[in-house]
Amino acid sequence: MFPKKMLEVLNHEGVVSIVTQGENEPHIVNTWNSYLKISEDGKIIFPAGTMKVTEANVNKNNKVLMTLGSREVQGFHSMGTGFLISGTAAFIKEGTAFEEVKSKFPWSRAAVEVKVDSATQTL
Repeated sequence: MFPKKMLEVLNHEGVVSIVTQGENEPHIVNTWNSYLKISEDGKIIFPAGTMKVTEANVNKNNKVLMTLGSREVQGFHSMGTGFLISGTAAFIKEGTAFEEVKSKFPWSRAAVEVKVDSATQTL
């Protein structure tokens, strides 16, 4: 489901941006590549420490955009590549996904689960 190159990017550290739609403008938060996990059913799962504005936005409109990348992975023309991910998100506060995230990141108040519609290489 995910491009092989994107999975390679996740093996290197880099910044992940998560974009949601706020009342009047987009809202962006960041996390790290190393915090992302691909679930057995093909969802991206990561911890939410605060992300309260993001959660409020997702509760009104669950569509999200994410970008991630690494300078350590060969792109189209040179070293460095990135991906644009489109999908829908949910904040999970109980159950297996939450417990797995909480055990690895004790500071997490929720697990963010993104069902991916598309993952497109951009660099």
